[in-house]
Amino acid sequence: MTDTADPAELAWAIETELERTGSPERAAGEKRYLKSDMNFLGATLADIRRVARQTAKGLDRDGAVDLVEELWSVPTFERRMAAALILELRAGELRSGDLKLIERLIRGSRTWALVDVLSGDVVGEMGLHLRIRRTLDRWARVDDFWVRRSSLLAELTPLKHGAPFEPFARRADAMLDETEFFIRKAIGWVLRETSKTRPDEVYRWIAPLRTEHPASRCARPSNTSTPNGPSG
Repeated sequence: MTDTADPAELAWAIETELERTGSPERAAGEKRYLKSDMNFLGATLADIRRVARQTAKGLDRDGAVDLVEELWSVPTFERRMAAALILELRAGELRSGDLKLIERLIRGSRTWALVDVLSGDVVGEMGLHLRIRRTLDRWARVDDFWVRRSSLLAELTPLKHGAPFEPFARRADAMLDETEFFIRKAIGWVLRETSKTRPDEVYRWIAPLRTEHPASRCARPSNTSTPNGPSG
């Protein structure tokens, strides 16, 4: 595959391969589990990663972005997951302007399975080499709770690499009274991960909260705590 390949042809080849490796039983199970109205091919995440990696090798940045757009244009879960994984593989080459595309994809995801890759993996990696804090601050205030969740999870990777705690803390402060499950779980997830290497900062943020506050219950640091996985 080369960077001059037609995006529609590449997307068709990806879908064909994932349909070949998938199963109707897995497709039905995934659809039920994610409570999604998308189509499912029943391919495993390992197969989607394999195909995404193979395809991304032959693409430059512009070709990868064009393919992502093409893959996303069809509401099939495996196509969209492949698109998210291709962005993850090329995250080091993405630009601040690409956040407009990623925000659109997040808004169209309507499931943590896609949102968490786009935010925690793609945007998180972008945050290591780009100035994107203002965009994330804006995301924290928008009407779509998946975008607000993304403004929190995008800090996972930077915090692991020593980024300041304050931007996440400020966004989390503004969302403490949120009743949306996926927002509350995102706060807890970031705090638990960060507490593994920066427990003092996490404790200082949690300490002023009343113990009955939902965020303090789900986010109190512990030496044995672990994240709940992508849906956590």
